[in-house]
Order: sequence, then structure tokens, then C-alpha cells
Amino acid sequence: GWWDLGGRLSPRTMGKEYGPVFTVFLGLQRVVVLCGYQAVKEALVDQAEEFSGRGQLPAFSKDFNHHGIVFANGQRWQQLRRFSLTTLRNFGMGKRSIEERIQEEAQCLVEELRKAEGTPFDPTFLLSRAVSNVICSIVFGNRFEYSDEKFLRLNKLITERFCIASSTEAALYNIFPEIMEKIPGAHHAGHRCSQQIIGFIKERIQVQQASLDPCAPQNYIDCFLAKMEKVEKHNPDSEFCMENLVMATFNLFFAGTETISTTLRFGFLILMKHPQVQEKLHKEIDRVIGAGRWPSADDRRQMPYMEAVLHEIQRFSDILPMSLPHALTRDTHFRGYAIPKGTYVYPLLSTVHYDAEHHASPEQFEPRRFLDSHGRFKTADAFMPFSAGKRLCLGEGLARMELFLFLTTILQAFTLTSPVPLGEVSIVPDASGVSRVPMRYQLLVVPRQA
Repeated sequence: GWWDLGGRLSPRTMGKEYGPVFTVFLGLQRVVVLCGYQAVKEALVDQAEEFSGRGQLPAFSKDFNHHGIVFANGQRWQQLRRFSLTTLRNFGMGKRSIEERIQEEAQCLVEELRKAEGTPFDPTFLLSRAVSNVICSIVFGNRFEYSDEKFLRLNKLITERFCIASSTEAALYNIFPEIMEKIPGAHHAGHRCSQQIIGFIKERIQVQQASLDPCAPQNYIDCFLAKMEKVEKHNPDSEFCMENLVMATFNLFFAGTETISTTLRFGFLILMKHPQVQEKLHKEIDRVIGAGRWPSADDRRQMPYMEAVLHEIQRFSDILPMSLPHALTRDTHFRGYAIPKGTYVYPLLSTVHYDAEHHASPEQFEPRRFLDSHGRFKTADAFMPFSAGKRLCLGEGLARMELFLFLTTILQAFTLTSPVPLGEVSIVPDASGVSRVPMRYQLLVVPRQA
């Protein structure tokens, strides 16, 4: 991120140096930065409408060109977001049909992990495939075999694009796009990755368009195509057009695959580093679920320690440290400052998750911060891994269910261990740009006795 370029301050220390609201210049652009839970909450929640616009990141704008959901504004954003929320809900986001798909995928993942047979391996691509398949079932209507060549290629591209977004070159491109456009580097490879992902999506849309029954849509793309047919007859300038379908699908893949798989990778790494936490999870799984059935979403209510660990993994890993930029939708007064319409605002979510006023010893991994004195799960206000307000991640319900079912199913079957001494296991992220990703590591899975 741009804070890495200065070298002296991290996003977590900026608030101490400059206060909860301050201005920085990214190149020639003046942006407002928000630090700490209170300031971020007052902006994104208390003044949600004013802070609901989306600022642009040149490294991504080149890919999306304002189409899709994530980087859209105004009527386009409102219509596509509303449609996507409704469609995902109808196809079971947070409901039993999607739960069954995640359970099936978690079982497939367990079988793949069994094939490791005591050999250390890098879990990056395997986790990406499993999580991506859940999105495939929603968007395309089917899952892929892990050995499918096109599917493997798609996942490699998505992972690569996510890592490039976290690079120094991408941070520089977002500040100095005209200069960086002329300089070779990873930022150009990112755009090439995106074009290949878009090509894959367009191929699938063409296939589904040929067999579409508008009266019986089977997946997200079918629903969008049916909406296009219905709306375009009356409004040729509708937001339900091919460009928005392609980019909305890209948004769902990018947001729904790498964020969840990266969180799981961090989770595996953290649990390797903290075997005592893993032991407590095993005991809770054995007590609530046992070995005779697969975990279900209903089990969450009886598993406060698992819920606490998942929340702490998300807080500690902090994979989106500064959120995407917001933009003011109108001239706004905020904490005594007059901020003009269109100003970009960066809520530093990292300063929420590491706010010492709300999280004691925030640099420590401690699931007990999400438990009360009786061992019951308790929520925390200073917890925004999916952002907050009107730009809250539309897949939050799906993501929470995936994290629970994948991690619980894997820990029901295995103990996660490190092939190297625990003192050599580093949980320091490999990159801190738009996203934080864990360093590549080797994992050993040891089957548990039934």
C-alpha cells in the first residue's frame, strides 16, 4: 500500500502520529484517511450515505472500466448490488442449498488432503480451488474437478492477480498511473491476468446464453441474462448489459475466492503456530459433532470457541488493511472538517482491528477476546473484515458459512502440523498492499483417529 512507500509509518501507527482524521497526498491527489474504530464507524455507519461512493484504483479501473459492482457508483452500483443480493439470496446465500454445496466441497477437499499421505505441501492452490468451486456452483451452476485444466488455469490466474494487487508496483501504479504505464513491471502482468480471466467468463456466458431458459434460470449468469432480455426490450440503456454481467461475475470470483482462501491459509498457518488452540478446537468438534457426521451451519451456535477462533483469525490476519477507497457523494461535514464532494476517503480497517482501546494486546493472537467470562461467544464492535455501511461486502453471509464449514470439516479429519520447528514458522504477511497475504509455507496434515 501507499504507506509502505514512506517506510517510517505503518497504517496502525499513523493514527497515533496524526490523529483519527488526516489528509495525505497520493501524487497530486488529496485523500482523507480515517484511523481507529470510532472515526471509521462514524463515517461508514453513522454517515453511511455521504461515504457510500467508491473511489477508483487505477490498477483495477483499467480492468473494470467502471463496470460491474465493486468500482461502480450511482444507479449502476445500486441496481447491480440490489440484483446480486437478491439473486444470491434466492440461490441460497446463507441458506441450506448453498450449505449443502459447501459441505460437498469441504468433503472433496478432505479427500484431496488425504492424498498428501504425510508429505508436506503448499495449501495455496488447493484451498483456492475448493473455495472457487463454491462460487462456480453459484455463478455457473456446476463445480469443476480439481484436475480440470481450464479450472486450474482460472484459479492460478485469480491467485496471481490477487498477489500482484498486493505488490509495490501496484501501489505505485495507483498513485502515478501515467508514469507507471510506461514502466515495465508486475502491474502490467496484473492486467494481462485480468484479461484472461475475463476471456474465461465470456466463454461460459456464451455457452449459457445458447441454452438459456428465461423462465427457469439455474444460476447467477442465467438470472442476469434473463433480466437483460426482459429489461432491454423497454430500456436499451439499462445497466443490465453484457459488460456489467462480465465484470459483476469477475467481481464475484475475485472477491469470493481469494479473500476466503487467503483467510483460510492464514488460519492454517496460525493454528500450526498455536497447537494449543487447535487442541481446544478438536475437543469442541468431538463434543458437538463427533466423527459420525459432517459439520453443519447449525453447529455454529453450539461451538463458541470455533466462532471465537474464526473471528480472531479474521481480525489478526487483517487481509484488507485499508479497505477500498470510498468517495464522498456530497459536500460533507465530518468531525469539524468540511470535505468536498468526490474526495477519496481511506478507512484503515487495520486500525479498527488493532485498536488497543477495543482489543487488549492487539498484536497477540488471542481467541478469548471473543468469549465472555462464561465461555460464550461475544461480538466486538471493532470488527469489520467485510467493511461496514452501504459498501458492506454483499457476500458476507456466504463467506462466514464457508469459513466455518471448511475449517471445521478439515479439523474434524486432521491435525495441522508444521514440517519445520514452530520457532521458524512466520505469520508475518508476504505483502501489504491492497491486501495482505501469508508467506508461502509447507503444511503437514495428520489424519485423526475416528
